[in-house]
Amino acid sequence: MSTLVDGIAELVTNDATCGPGPLGVILDAALVIQDGHVAWVGRAADAPAADERTDLGGRAVIPGFVDSHAHLVFAGDRAAEFEARMSGQPYDGGGITSTVRATRAATDQELRSGLVRLVAEMRAQGTTTVEVKSGYGLTVADEERALRIAAEVTPETTYLGAHVVPIEYVGRAGEYVALVTGEMLQACAPHARWIDVFCEPASAHAFDADAARAVLEAGARAGLGLRVHANQLSLGPGVQLAVELGAASADHCTYLGDADVDALAAGSTVATLLPSIEFSTRSPYPDARRLLAAGVTVALATDCNPGSGYSSSMPFCLALAVREMGMTPAEALWAGTLGGARALRRDDVGQLRVGARADLAVLDAPSYRHLAYRPGVPLARTLEV
Repeated sequence: MSTLVDGIAELVTNDATCGPGPLGVILDAALVIQDGHVAWVGRAADAPAADERTDLGGRAVIPGFVDSHAHLVFAGDRAAEFEARMSGQPYDGGGITSTVRATRAATDQELRSGLVRLVAEMRAQGTTTVEVKSGYGLTVADEERALRIAAEVTPETTYLGAHVVPIEYVGRAGEYVALVTGEMLQACAPHARWIDVFCEPASAHAFDADAARAVLEAGARAGLGLRVHANQLSLGPGVQLAVELGAASADHCTYLGDADVDALAAGSTVATLLPSIEFSTRSPYPDARRLLAAGVTVALATDCNPGSGYSSSMPFCLALAVREMGMTPAEALWAGTLGGARALRRDDVGQLRVGARADLAVLDAPSYRHLAYRPGVPLARTLEV
């Protein structure tokens, strides 16, 4: 069964062979979907026949957002912590402990229900691919069940046993790293595609370069791809460690020295920026313009989590990137779609070329520019064909 989708005022393909610029924009466009993939794309006047037709009435279509960094398996609420930060309390990652406590106490069904609710929120705002991390259990059993539950909604699951040192291991971080790289890794690897670590010497709760290296190298030996929470709170070793080890993505990148930018520009590691975190912690925003000028591949993601940034909205992140980080609307859209796909090392999502997954987001607007032009307005939704 094939479906012709037409009535598209503006189609963003992210395929430069289809139209001008990296977005590959086609005006007065159409596409044909067959078996869940794009079978044809071009101008509506040239569209082939299909079994069914969907008329979008002059709306814009973009690739579904690829949210490559999210923490969605958790229990509890940290609204009071957010209120405290808005009153001047600095963020240092310590509040994760309260989420760990609530998550450990939750049932599987409670965790599953929360995950499903957040994924539905994302899809209602145009997100079609999402990465989900563990990291709020921090025991062998709780990390394993978080990943097992996450795998019910996405293949992009990330083992984050090295999120913070749990309170029962305070003063014994080395023992906890041994658990993360040993028994916990063995239990979690079958349910994960990736491994991640919060490499942040500026936080008393996170991991230094040596511990982060041990975690990542153990994950690589277990066949997992690498991701790194890097340089969120200060200049540190995370970005250069990510590049050295060939990580798919270094995430946050809030504080960067020249050597960090040079390393990213010379390597294949994507710099994934998470502007909703800076919004919710009142931290400085990353300088996306600096990264783009150096030739670094940039992605945008929500980092949706209960503590430092509880937003599931990719359009909100795009608007912040344009307003606060020096990105153009086109750059922000590319970063939130094909940039996210690059951060997940996927070539079947984030674009609408022939052969790609037919993951479409429809805008109640004539152009992608409205995503940043009308912040906070629910313009994007996924299209089910």
